[in-house]
Amino acid sequence: MQQQNGFLGMIFPIVVFVLVFYFLIIRPQRKRQKEHENLIASLRRGDQVVTIGGLFGTVKEVKDDSFILEVDEGVKVRVLKSAISFKRAEAPAQHSKAEEGKSAS
Repeated sequence: MQQQNGFLGMIFPIVVFVLVFYFLIIRPQRKRQKEHENLIASLRRGDQVVTIGGLFGTVKEVKDDSFILEVDEGVKVRVLKSAISFKRAEAPAQHSKAEEGKSAS
């Protein structure tokens, strides 16, 4: 009987440690991974995104494993789907030179 109590007393802290590890590390990481996969699957042509390197761009083409992003007029970059960090909520304001001249006056 004494050996069973010793065994349970030794296993209980390990079980608690595994449960804490699961709920604090593994479960949130899986949730973030699933959200990122859903984000990648939902991206379409014209969406504005930011890469993990901080590059802002507009999706011009969706390929099997990558996106073609336009980072400036006529400048296109091919990036892996996993390199997309997040989708921008709103488009940046495009100011014409005339508007900039008015605001500077």
